[in-house]
Amino acid sequence: MSFNWSLILHLGVLYGAIVLATFIRTKVAFFQKYLIPNPLLAGFILLPLYNFVLPRFGLEQLGLGEIAYHLLSISFVSLTLKKSPGKNNSRKEIVPMAMAFVFQFGLQAFIGLILTFMFIQTLIPDLFHSFGYLLALGFIQGPGPAFSIGQSWASFGVVDGGNIGLTFAAIGFIFCSFGGVFLINFGIRREWISRESVAFLLNRDLLSGVHPAGTDLPVGAYQTTESEAIDSFSLHIGLVFIGYLLAYLFLTALTWALSFLGDAGMQLAETFWGLNFIFAAVMGMLIKSVLTLTNQRHIIDNLTLNRISGFSVDLMVTSAIAAISLVVVTRYWLPITVMSVTGGALVLLSSIWYSSRVFKDHRFQRALLVFGVSTGTLSTGLALLRVVDPNFETPVATDYGYASGIIFLMMIPYILAINLPLQTYQSGNYLYFWLSVGISLIYLLLGTLYLGLRSGWGSLKISGSIWTVK
Repeated sequence: MSFNWSLILHLGVLYGAIVLATFIRTKVAFFQKYLIPNPLLAGFILLPLYNFVLPRFGLEQLGLGEIAYHLLSISFVSLTLKKSPGKNNSRKEIVPMAMAFVFQFGLQAFIGLILTFMFIQTLIPDLFHSFGYLLALGFIQGPGPAFSIGQSWASFGVVDGGNIGLTFAAIGFIFCSFGGVFLINFGIRREWISRESVAFLLNRDLLSGVHPAGTDLPVGAYQTTESEAIDSFSLHIGLVFIGYLLAYLFLTALTWALSFLGDAGMQLAETFWGLNFIFAAVMGMLIKSVLTLTNQRHIIDNLTLNRISGFSVDLMVTSAIAAISLVVVTRYWLPITVMSVTGGALVLLSSIWYSSRVFKDHRFQRALLVFGVSTGTLSTGLALLRVVDPNFETPVATDYGYASGIIFLMMIPYILAINLPLQTYQSGNYLYFWLSVGISLIYLLLGTLYLGLRSGWGSLKISGSIWTVK
């Protein structure tokens, strides 16, 4: 009897690389100094293998892209299933946190689209017009959305969108690691970081990424069921996969309905499948609402869901980096390099500039989180935050948890309009492209106007200091 081993082999290779990367970080000072995430290191270990070696044995990169696609949605279901934390006294900083990311969305998309236009008009006239959007998707949303949305552009004739999105995401992780350490050291010199946080930088536990033997280990999850009936982890996995199944069924029904609109409807359906993670998140919210209405919300343990989302993100990052086609990177090396360097520098500067003006407390901690998430994922942002807030004693991480819901809702129009430049690519009508530029500019202006209203219009002045002292 013959069985399909493809998925198991992929998982074995991916996790073999993650375990290897974990041991490498415990021994190599370079990776400790720059806080290189183990999944990122694992992805780069596998990158040449999946490009040149493993395809000879039947392990293709396409399979990695599919793994990343599904893990993204699973992570979103697990995040939206979580119970909301109790009331706290830091809610005044939640909206500013959300607006900081709205500002970053607008800035990265606007810069990416303008640079795309410049390349089309000069050096690369056949470049697809949505290329610049992949900068924002890769940097601020991460490898999952960048691959998922970029891959859905195949229906518009763009065959390399997914791979380019993964490349931007990988470069964003690199910016996050090296730029984050630069910011921390810069903050130490400027005394933006407390002495206690500076002392924690010498903690080998943090640097190695593994808790040493004999130390008290943190609690990773709580049981909400009796194990003789069902394991608590199994119950949580079941809720997550029910949410993902509901998202699949909803999209299948939506595709059937849109098929009556002809080619335009099927093209829209293809786009919605690329945005699968949004529908998965909505289904997670729906399940949580049902559990609340039936007084069963107590069966949810947030720490267990953190483990599920953490597993999903770690594996997604490794598979996404390994799925990058070096042939595609070579083909688009110039716009990728120019946009990455320009975007990375602007994110670094704007994170400090905006955060020091819009936030009223823990400004440097918030700036690190904004920078980390705007170039990587939530896990990389939290890794940077943990350097200066080792036990998450500040409300920064909790505030982001609240703000993520606002960010998600505010980004829906942005995501739904993300195919507009492709209409220009197909028709040559630049109305759609400039409409996209205008939408990005609106998000940028919203973040800027909020800063002016909250902190005074004088805060918008570009002074000699990027960090304002209040």
